[in-house]
Amino acid sequence: MNAVQRSYIKIHIAVLLFGLTAILGGLIELNALVLVWWRMLITSISLIFLIRRKRLLQSIDKPLLIVLVINGIIIAIHWLCFYGSIKLANASVALVCMASASFFTALIEPWFLKRKIRRLDIFTGMLIIPGMILIVNNIRFDMLWGFAVGIMAALLSAVFATINKKYVDSAHATDITFIELGTGWLFLSILLPFIWMGSVDSMNFWPVLSDWIYLIILSLLCTTLAFILSLQSLKHLSAFNANLIVNLEPVYGILLAAVILSDHEELTTGFYIGVLFILCVVFSYPLLKKTRWLSSPIE
Repeated sequence: MNAVQRSYIKIHIAVLLFGLTAILGGLIELNALVLVWWRMLITSISLIFLIRRKRLLQSIDKPLLIVLVINGIIIAIHWLCFYGSIKLANASVALVCMASASFFTALIEPWFLKRKIRRLDIFTGMLIIPGMILIVNNIRFDMLWGFAVGIMAALLSAVFATINKKYVDSAHATDITFIELGTGWLFLSILLPFIWMGSVDSMNFWPVLSDWIYLIILSLLCTTLAFILSLQSLKHLSAFNANLIVNLEPVYGILLAAVILSDHEELTTGFYIGVLFILCVVFSYPLLKKTRWLSSPIE
């Protein structure tokens, strides 16, 4: 087996693990805030063993540190919205909302990186709308808040991914991740007491035994290991092939949700038709990108 074949295996495993995060979020009994607090803490601790403190001090200057701190807070809020969507609706709804992140990225990147919007970005964005309408019309009314929060999670995902893309070459990827997740954890630590005091219902903070198991899998396997595998695979895969495989995350996740969480019992055929429609748009994006007229900027 050559390096390229190993890279394909690694990125598929990474994407499968990323898809599993939604399932674990549905299984963990903690609310979204406490869940994310524990996930960020455990992951940050694991990253301490992967970073080099001397390199960290030398490569991160003050302007970059400020950007990473802000991005860490954005990531924390993104995870709050993502797991909030799971708690308010279910894992399948949260995952299909995340499929819209590529559309948001296509709109945010040109503004942030100061380039023109391409026709393809507008075209695919318009194609996603019918799929979203199908989904909204085929989920229970009590899941609509979960859908709205999931869309916010996708928007925030596009924001922090765009920031990371701009600054990824400014320092080692592991160092960037450690600072961002560590900052996110500190932000939630400040937020937690105020949310706790304002909470009407009692909020469980300490995980039960099953939650500990799921949290460790979520943090060490689905975050730290998945991150390392995805980085290693990018050394031998083109950006096109990598993005195409990453688009499988909602597919893996929704299939796992149907098997493990029985989400299919709560959702209609119309919902899955909407999901299929959106996934077709997402998968066609890299292919349509090769079309010269569509990929050209709007003048």
